[in-house]
Amino acid sequence: MSAQRIEESIALLGQLIAFDTESSKSNLPIVDFIEDYLRARNVRFARVPNAIGDKAALFATIGPMRDGGIVLSGHTDVVPVAGQNWSSDPFAMRREGGRLYGRGTCDMKGFGAIALAMIDEFQKVDLRAPVHILLSYDEETTCLGPVDTIARFGADLPRPAAVIVGEPTRMQIADAHKSVATYVTRVIGHEAHSSNPALGANAIEGACELVTELYRCADELAAAGDPSGRFIPAASTISVGTIHGGTARNILAKECAFHWEFRGLPNVAPDSALKRLEAYADSRVLPKLTRHAPHARIETLTEVEVPGLAPAPGSAAETLAFKLAHTNRTIAVSFATEAGRFQGAGVPTIVCGPGGIEQAHQPDEYLEESQVAACVAFMRGLARELS
Repeated sequence: MSAQRIEESIALLGQLIAFDTESSKSNLPIVDFIEDYLRARNVRFARVPNAIGDKAALFATIGPMRDGGIVLSGHTDVVPVAGQNWSSDPFAMRREGGRLYGRGTCDMKGFGAIALAMIDEFQKVDLRAPVHILLSYDEETTCLGPVDTIARFGADLPRPAAVIVGEPTRMQIADAHKSVATYVTRVIGHEAHSSNPALGANAIEGACELVTELYRCADELAAAGDPSGRFIPAASTISVGTIHGGTARNILAKECAFHWEFRGLPNVAPDSALKRLEAYADSRVLPKLTRHAPHARIETLTEVEVPGLAPAPGSAAETLAFKLAHTNRTIAVSFATEAGRFQGAGVPTIVCGPGGIEQAHQPDEYLEESQVAACVAFMRGLARELS
Protein backbone atom coordinates (compact mmCIF):
# COMPACT_ATOMS: atom_id res chain seq x y z
CA MET A 1 0.00 0.00 0.00
CA SER A 2 2.85 2.39 0.81
CA ALA A 3 4.46 1.91 -2.61
CA GLN A 4 1.10 2.42 -4.28
CA ARG A 5 0.51 5.67 -2.38
CA ILE A 6 3.95 6.93 -3.30
CA GLU A 7 3.31 6.21 -6.98
CA GLU A 8 -0.09 7.90 -6.79
CA SER A 9 1.52 10.95 -5.18
CA ILE A 10 4.16 11.13 -7.90
CA ALA A 11 1.58 10.76 -10.68
CA LEU A 12 -0.55 13.52 -9.18
CA LEU A 13 2.50 15.73 -8.75
CA GLY A 14 3.17 15.39 -12.46
CA GLN A 15 -0.36 16.63 -13.17
CA LEU A 16 0.05 19.62 -10.84
CA ILE A 17 3.42 20.56 -12.33
CA ALA A 18 1.79 20.79 -15.77
CA PHE A 19 -0.06 23.92 -14.62
CA ASP A 20 2.02 27.08 -15.06
CA THR A 21 1.11 28.81 -11.82
CA GLU A 22 3.78 31.50 -11.66
CA SER A 23 2.64 34.08 -9.13
CA SER A 24 2.00 36.68 -11.84
CA LYS A 25 -0.64 34.39 -13.38
CA SER A 26 -4.06 33.12 -12.34
CA ASN A 27 -4.15 29.86 -10.42
CA LEU A 28 -7.80 29.15 -11.28
CA PRO A 29 -7.03 26.36 -13.79
CA ILE A 30 -5.21 24.33 -11.13
CA VAL A 31 -7.96 25.15 -8.63
CA ASP A 32 -10.56 23.80 -11.08
CA PHE A 33 -8.51 20.62 -11.51
CA ILE A 34 -8.18 20.06 -7.75
CA GLU A 35 -11.87 20.74 -7.20
CA ASP A 36 -12.71 17.99 -9.71
CA TYR A 37 -10.30 15.70 -7.85
CA LEU A 38 -12.06 16.48 -4.56
CA ARG A 39 -15.55 16.03 -6.02
CA ALA A 40 -14.60 12.60 -7.33
CA ARG A 41 -13.85 11.64 -3.72
CA ASN A 42 -16.88 13.36 -2.17
CA VAL A 43 -14.66 15.73 -0.22
CA ARG A 44 -16.23 18.92 1.09
CA PHE A 45 -14.38 22.07 0.14
CA ALA A 46 -14.67 25.84 0.03
CA ARG A 47 -13.19 28.05 -2.66
CA VAL A 48 -11.93 31.33 -1.20
CA PRO A 49 -11.28 33.82 -4.03
CA ASN A 50 -9.15 36.93 -3.85
CA ALA A 51 -10.71 40.39 -4.16
CA ILE A 52 -10.56 40.60 -7.95
CA GLY A 53 -11.43 36.96 -8.56
CA ASP A 54 -8.44 35.86 -10.62
CA LYS A 55 -7.01 33.61 -7.88
CA ALA A 56 -8.40 31.45 -5.13
CA ALA A 57 -7.47 29.30 -2.17
CA LEU A 58 -9.06 25.92 -1.51
CA PHE A 59 -9.97 24.61 1.94
CA ALA A 60 -10.93 20.93 1.89
CA THR A 61 -12.12 18.87 4.86
CA ILE A 62 -11.88 15.11 5.34
CA GLY A 63 -13.66 13.74 8.39
CA PRO A 64 -16.09 15.45 10.78
CA MET A 65 -16.85 19.11 10.18
CA ARG A 66 -15.83 20.32 13.61
CA ASP A 67 -13.21 22.42 15.35
CA GLY A 68 -9.96 20.88 16.52
CA GLY A 69 -8.59 19.34 13.34
CA ILE A 70 -5.23 19.61 11.61
CA VAL A 71 -4.52 21.78 8.57
CA LEU A 72 -2.03 20.62 5.97
CA SER A 73 -1.12 23.90 4.30
CA GLY A 74 0.62 24.47 0.98
CA HIS A 75 0.61 26.93 -1.90
CA THR A 76 -0.14 26.50 -5.57
CA ASP A 77 2.02 29.31 -6.97
CA VAL A 78 5.63 28.95 -8.13
CA VAL A 79 8.46 31.33 -8.99
CA PRO A 80 9.24 32.24 -12.63
CA VAL A 81 11.46 30.16 -14.90
CA ALA A 82 12.43 33.02 -17.24
CA GLY A 83 16.19 33.33 -17.69
CA GLN A 84 16.94 29.97 -16.09
CA ASN A 85 18.77 27.22 -17.96
CA TRP A 86 16.56 24.13 -17.60
CA SER A 87 17.56 20.75 -19.01
CA SER A 88 13.95 19.96 -19.87
CA ASP A 89 10.52 21.58 -19.90
CA PRO A 90 10.00 22.92 -16.36
CA PHE A 91 6.26 22.30 -16.62
CA ALA A 92 6.57 18.66 -17.67
CA MET A 93 7.79 16.62 -14.71
CA ARG A 94 10.81 14.47 -15.49
CA ARG A 95 11.54 11.35 -13.39
CA GLU A 96 15.17 10.38 -13.42
CA GLY A 97 17.65 8.85 -11.00
CA GLY A 98 15.30 8.87 -8.02
CA ARG A 99 14.50 12.55 -8.55
CA LEU A 100 11.40 14.37 -9.79
CA TYR A 101 12.36 17.43 -11.83
CA GLY A 102 10.06 20.35 -12.54
CA ARG A 103 9.10 23.81 -11.38
CA GLY A 104 7.37 23.43 -8.04
CA THR A 105 8.26 19.80 -7.35
CA CYS A 106 10.09 20.88 -4.21
CA ASP A 107 8.52 24.30 -3.58
CA MET A 108 5.92 23.13 -3.00
CA LYS A 109 3.49 21.18 -5.14
CA GLY A 110 5.06 17.98 -3.84
CA PHE A 111 3.50 18.46 -0.41
CA GLY A 112 0.13 19.34 -1.92
CA ALA A 113 0.15 16.32 -4.21
CA ILE A 114 0.97 13.98 -1.33
CA ALA A 115 -1.76 15.47 0.88
CA LEU A 116 -4.31 15.04 -1.91
CA ALA A 117 -3.16 11.50 -2.70
CA MET A 118 -3.60 10.61 0.99
CA ILE A 119 -7.30 11.51 0.97
CA ASP A 120 -8.30 7.90 0.26
CA GLU A 121 -6.46 6.74 3.38
CA PHE A 122 -7.84 9.57 5.51
CA GLN A 123 -11.33 8.53 4.41
CA LYS A 124 -10.80 4.86 5.26
CA VAL A 125 -10.06 5.50 8.91
CA ASP A 126 -12.63 6.76 11.41
CA LEU A 127 -11.26 10.25 11.97
CA ARG A 128 -12.26 11.68 15.33
CA ALA A 129 -10.95 15.09 14.25
CA PRO A 130 -10.81 16.42 10.69
CA VAL A 131 -7.86 16.71 8.36
CA HIS A 132 -8.02 19.91 6.34
CA ILE A 133 -6.01 20.61 3.19
CA LEU A 134 -5.46 24.31 2.48
CA LEU A 135 -3.92 25.21 -0.87
CA SER A 136 -3.32 28.94 -1.21
CA TYR A 137 -1.82 31.42 -3.69
CA ASP A 138 0.74 34.25 -3.76
CA GLU A 139 3.03 32.69 -1.16
CA GLU A 140 6.01 33.54 -3.34
CA THR A 141 5.08 37.23 -3.38
CA THR A 142 3.05 38.32 -0.34
CA CYS A 143 2.06 35.27 1.74
CA LEU A 144 -1.43 36.79 1.78
CA GLY A 145 -3.10 33.85 0.03
CA PRO A 146 -4.41 32.10 3.18
CA VAL A 147 -5.44 35.26 5.05
CA ASP A 148 -9.08 35.30 3.92
CA THR A 149 -9.41 31.62 4.78
CA ILE A 150 -7.85 32.13 8.20
CA ALA A 151 -10.36 34.92 8.87
CA ARG A 152 -13.15 32.33 8.49
CA PHE A 153 -11.72 29.91 11.09
CA GLY A 154 -14.30 29.53 13.84
CA ALA A 155 -16.98 31.20 11.74
CA ASP A 156 -18.19 29.24 8.71
CA LEU A 157 -15.04 27.10 8.64
CA PRO A 158 -13.84 24.89 11.52
CA ARG A 159 -11.12 26.32 13.72
CA PRO A 160 -8.13 23.94 13.63
CA ALA A 161 -6.09 22.86 16.60
CA ALA A 162 -2.81 23.03 14.66
CA VAL A 163 -1.31 23.76 11.24
CA ILE A 164 1.51 21.97 9.44
CA VAL A 165 2.95 24.10 6.65
CA GLY A 166 4.63 21.79 4.15
CA GLU A 167 7.48 23.99 2.93
CA PRO A 168 10.68 22.03 2.20
CA THR A 169 12.54 21.15 5.42
CA ARG A 170 13.59 17.60 4.47
CA MET A 171 10.80 16.49 6.83
CA GLN A 172 12.51 18.10 9.80
CA ILE A 173 10.34 20.15 12.16
CA ALA A 174 10.92 23.89 11.90
CA ASP A 175 9.43 25.85 14.79
CA ALA A 176 10.94 29.22 13.89
CA HIS A 177 11.69 31.33 10.84
CA LYS A 178 12.57 34.90 10.05
CA SER A 179 10.17 37.61 9.00
CA VAL A 180 10.59 39.37 5.67
CA ALA A 181 9.59 42.89 4.68
CA THR A 182 10.24 44.45 1.28
CA TYR A 183 10.26 48.13 0.39
CA VAL A 184 10.77 50.61 -2.42
CA THR A 185 12.33 53.91 -1.35
CA ARG A 186 12.05 56.86 -3.76
CA VAL A 187 14.10 60.03 -3.50
CA ILE A 188 12.72 63.04 -5.37
CA GLY A 189 15.17 65.87 -5.97
CA HIS A 190 15.51 68.59 -8.62
CA GLU A 191 17.39 68.57 -11.93
CA ALA A 192 20.24 70.99 -12.57
CA HIS A 193 23.49 71.17 -14.51
CA SER A 194 26.13 69.11 -12.75
CA SER A 195 28.60 72.02 -12.95
CA ASN A 196 26.57 73.90 -10.35
CA PRO A 197 25.14 71.50 -7.72
CA ALA A 198 23.68 74.38 -5.70
CA LEU A 199 21.01 74.83 -8.35
CA GLY A 200 19.40 71.45 -7.65
CA ALA A 201 19.20 68.39 -5.44
CA ASN A 202 20.76 65.14 -6.61
CA ALA A 203 18.37 62.27 -5.84
CA ILE A 204 21.12 59.71 -6.47
CA GLU A 205 23.30 61.32 -3.83
CA GLY A 206 20.44 61.14 -1.35
CA ALA A 207 19.69 57.54 -2.25
CA CYS A 208 23.33 56.55 -1.83
CA GLU A 209 23.36 58.05 1.66
CA LEU A 210 20.27 56.08 2.56
CA VAL A 211 21.67 52.83 1.17
CA THR A 212 24.87 53.42 3.13
CA GLU A 213 22.82 53.85 6.29
CA LEU A 214 20.99 50.60 5.62
CA TYR A 215 24.28 48.75 5.37
CA ARG A 216 25.51 50.41 8.56
CA CYS A 217 22.39 49.00 10.16
CA ALA A 218 23.11 45.61 8.57
CA ASP A 219 26.62 45.63 10.08
CA GLU A 220 25.17 46.35 13.52
CA LEU A 221 22.67 43.54 13.15
CA ALA A 222 25.46 41.17 12.13
CA ALA A 223 27.46 42.22 15.19
CA ALA A 224 24.44 41.64 17.44
CA GLY A 225 24.09 38.17 15.94
CA ASP A 226 21.49 35.58 16.83
CA PRO A 227 21.09 35.10 20.60
CA SER A 228 19.33 31.78 20.02
CA GLY A 229 22.25 30.39 17.99
CA ARG A 230 19.80 28.64 15.68
CA PHE A 231 19.71 30.63 12.45
CA ILE A 232 21.93 30.65 9.38
CA PRO A 233 22.91 33.39 8.73
CA ALA A 234 23.10 34.12 12.44
CA ALA A 235 21.55 37.58 12.36
CA SER A 236 18.78 39.71 10.93
CA THR A 237 19.77 40.84 7.44
CA ILE A 238 19.27 43.77 5.07
CA SER A 239 19.79 43.67 1.32
CA VAL A 240 19.39 46.25 -1.44
CA GLY A 241 18.47 44.47 -4.65
CA THR A 242 18.08 47.18 -7.30
CA ILE A 243 18.74 50.89 -7.68
CA HIS A 244 17.67 53.10 -10.58
CA GLY A 245 17.94 56.84 -11.18
CA GLY A 246 19.14 59.72 -13.26
CA THR A 247 19.08 60.55 -16.95
CA ALA A 248 22.62 61.63 -17.86
CA ARG A 249 26.08 62.01 -16.33
CA ASN A 250 25.94 65.81 -16.37
CA ILE A 251 22.43 66.22 -14.93
CA LEU A 252 21.69 66.15 -11.23
CA ALA A 253 19.20 63.31 -10.90
CA LYS A 254 15.61 64.26 -10.26
CA GLU A 255 14.61 60.77 -9.11
CA CYS A 256 16.25 57.67 -7.73
CA ALA A 257 14.60 54.55 -6.33
CA PHE A 258 15.96 51.45 -4.68
CA HIS A 259 14.33 48.13 -3.79
CA TRP A 260 15.37 46.57 -0.50
CA GLU A 261 14.41 43.95 2.05
CA PHE A 262 14.72 43.19 5.74
CA ARG A 263 14.72 39.63 7.11
CA GLY A 264 14.36 39.67 10.87
CA LEU A 265 14.88 37.17 13.64
CA PRO A 266 11.62 36.30 15.40
CA ASN A 267 12.42 38.59 18.33
CA VAL A 268 13.18 41.61 16.12
CA ALA A 269 10.38 43.97 15.08
CA PRO A 270 9.78 43.55 11.32
CA ASP A 271 9.62 47.33 10.82
CA SER A 272 12.77 48.15 12.79
CA ALA A 273 14.95 48.78 9.74
CA LEU A 274 12.23 50.89 8.12
CA LYS A 275 11.91 53.09 11.20
CA ARG A 276 15.66 53.59 11.33
CA LEU A 277 15.81 54.52 7.65
CA GLU A 278 12.93 56.98 7.98
CA ALA A 279 14.54 58.62 11.01
CA TYR A 280 17.85 58.99 9.18
CA ALA A 281 16.11 60.34 6.09
CA ASP A 282 14.28 62.99 8.10
CA SER A 283 17.26 64.06 10.21
CA ARG A 284 20.16 63.86 7.77
CA VAL A 285 19.28 63.35 4.11
CA LEU A 286 16.14 65.39 3.54
CA PRO A 287 17.53 68.62 5.07
CA LYS A 288 20.43 68.47 2.57
CA LEU A 289 18.08 67.93 -0.36
CA THR A 290 15.72 70.75 0.59
CA ARG A 291 18.46 73.36 0.95
CA HIS A 292 18.27 74.03 -2.79
CA ALA A 293 15.06 72.17 -3.64
CA PRO A 294 12.26 72.92 -1.16
CA HIS A 295 9.95 70.39 -2.78
CA ALA A 296 12.39 67.47 -2.48
CA ARG A 297 11.04 64.46 -0.64
CA ILE A 298 11.77 60.89 0.38
CA GLU A 299 9.07 58.24 0.47
CA THR A 300 9.12 54.54 1.20
CA LEU A 301 6.42 52.17 0.01
CA THR A 302 5.93 48.94 1.95
CA GLU A 303 5.39 46.12 -0.52
CA VAL A 304 5.22 43.04 1.68
CA GLU A 305 5.37 42.32 5.38
CA VAL A 306 5.46 38.63 6.23
CA PRO A 307 5.57 37.84 9.95
CA GLY A 308 8.13 35.47 11.34
CA LEU A 309 7.39 32.23 13.15
CA ALA A 310 8.31 32.29 16.82
CA PRO A 311 9.19 29.13 18.75
CA ALA A 312 6.32 27.81 20.90
CA PRO A 313 7.72 24.86 22.85
CA GLY A 314 5.09 22.33 23.81
CA SER A 315 2.47 23.67 21.39
CA ALA A 316 -0.14 21.35 19.93
CA ALA A 317 1.54 21.58 16.53
CA GLU A 318 5.00 20.75 17.86
CA THR A 319 3.77 17.90 20.06
CA LEU A 320 1.90 16.31 17.16
CA ALA A 321 4.82 16.75 14.75
CA PHE A 322 7.21 15.11 17.23
CA LYS A 323 5.00 12.02 17.28
CA LEU A 324 4.65 11.86 13.52
CA ALA A 325 8.34 12.45 12.76
CA HIS A 326 9.60 10.30 15.66
CA THR A 327 11.86 13.04 16.94
CA ASN A 328 12.08 15.63 19.71
CA ARG A 329 14.33 18.05 17.79
CA THR A 330 13.37 21.24 15.99
CA ILE A 331 15.24 23.45 13.55
CA ALA A 332 15.01 27.10 12.53
CA VAL A 333 14.96 28.27 8.91
CA SER A 334 15.82 31.65 7.43
CA PHE A 335 13.25 31.66 4.64
CA ALA A 336 9.76 33.03 5.30
CA THR A 337 6.52 31.05 4.98
CA GLU A 338 2.80 31.44 5.60
CA ALA A 339 3.27 29.91 9.07
CA GLY A 340 3.44 33.28 10.80
CA ARG A 341 0.01 34.16 9.39
CA PHE A 342 -1.52 31.17 11.19
CA GLN A 343 0.43 31.75 14.38
CA GLY A 344 -0.64 35.40 14.37
CA ALA A 345 -4.25 34.20 14.31
CA GLY A 346 -3.63 32.12 17.42
CA VAL A 347 -3.30 28.71 15.74
CA PRO A 348 -0.21 26.66 16.75
CA THR A 349 1.91 26.10 13.65
CA ILE A 350 5.07 24.34 12.55
CA VAL A 351 6.79 23.93 9.18
CA CYS A 352 7.56 20.42 7.93
CA GLY A 353 7.65 19.24 4.34
CA PRO A 354 9.53 17.18 1.76
CA GLY A 355 12.58 18.38 -0.14
CA GLY A 356 15.37 20.83 0.60
CA ILE A 357 15.13 24.60 0.31
CA GLU A 358 18.46 24.55 -1.56
CA GLN A 359 16.55 23.12 -4.54
CA ALA A 360 13.83 25.76 -4.47
CA HIS A 361 13.83 28.51 -7.13
CA GLN A 362 16.66 26.79 -9.00
CA PRO A 363 16.78 25.62 -12.64
CA ASP A 364 16.21 21.86 -12.71
CA GLU A 365 14.43 22.08 -9.35
CA TYR A 366 13.84 18.59 -8.02
CA LEU A 367 12.29 16.55 -5.24
CA GLU A 368 13.78 13.21 -4.24
CA GLU A 369 11.47 10.22 -4.37
CA SER A 370 12.78 9.26 -0.94
CA GLN A 371 11.33 12.51 0.40
CA VAL A 372 7.94 11.63 -1.07
CA ALA A 373 8.11 8.32 0.80
CA ALA A 374 9.03 10.09 4.05
CA CYS A 375 6.13 12.52 3.70
CA VAL A 376 3.67 9.71 2.94
CA ALA A 377 4.82 7.95 6.13
CA PHE A 378 4.39 11.20 8.09
CA MET A 379 0.81 11.66 6.82
CA ARG A 380 0.00 8.01 7.38
CA GLY A 381 0.99 8.57 10.99
CA LEU A 382 -1.36 11.56 11.08
CA ALA A 383 -4.23 9.32 9.95
CA ARG A 384 -3.46 6.89 12.78
CA GLU A 385 -3.13 9.68 15.33
CA LEU A 386 -6.52 11.18 14.48
CA SER A 387 -8.43 7.91 14.17
